Amino acid sequence: MTTQQDHSIAARLAQVRQRIDQAAIQAGREPGSVDLLPVSKTFGPDIIREAVAAGIHRLGENKAQEIRSKFEPLADCNINWVMIGNLQSNKAKDIATMASEIQSLDRLSLAVALDRRLQQEGRSIDALVQIKTSTEPSKYGLPPDELPAFLRRVAQEMPTLRIQGLMTLAINVPNQDAIRACFRSLRELRDRTQDLGIANVNLDRLSMGMSGDFEIAIQEGSTEVRIGTAIFGGRPYGDDYYWPEKATS
Repeated sequence: MTTQQDHSIAARLAQVRQRIDQAAIQAGREPGSVDLLPVSKTFGPDIIREAVAAGIHRLGENKAQEIRSKFEPLADCNINWVMIGNLQSNKAKDIATMASEIQSLDRLSLAVALDRRLQQEGRSIDALVQIKTSTEPSKYGLPPDELPAFLRRVAQEMPTLRIQGLMTLAINVPNQDAIRACFRSLRELRDRTQDLGIANVNLDRLSMGMSGDFEIAIQEGSTEVRIGTAIFGGRPYGDDYYWPEKATS
């Protein structure tokens, strides 16, 4: 018999964590070796407070304006906000002021804007470089061959951005081999770049995998998965809310 409690965020969170650990074990890795970043995009303060009550204090958001709209109403919850969506440079102030991390650092102009704002705030934040591993126009990311030069520039000139690893979004197709190829290419890029020994750059973290593909990502070496739907349920808005160019292309 299914109860209302079975559909609570706490129950779904426990199920997701169990699936993550099972996937890690099946991949020959230790349970607990893959971190979880719950993604609260489009969900309001009441739902997020339920998540906090379930033990969540770190949340990913796709839009800077959502972090801004939730920051003050949820200030008492001590949430570490993580920006995971495409960020316009003119929104750098919001992230520099309110976020603890950005996982979608994908171009030099954004790094410059963030560093300038962070210096003004007297802050520094963790950053993952988003890499484009699929051919989809709706997916953002730094071209893989530009990564070494990008890392050197950020490490030398923008110390407020602490590079901790890489992030990607896999191609959105039913073909699991195509999805796996995106994750594998990120891991291989990380390994090649680590061998270069770029100073002041840490690439230990690989943020890859979402509700529909995180088991594959874990098999390919993900250290962190970004889960929204499996924890919070279906989103109130469709993909065109996040990728409007997709609806008009």
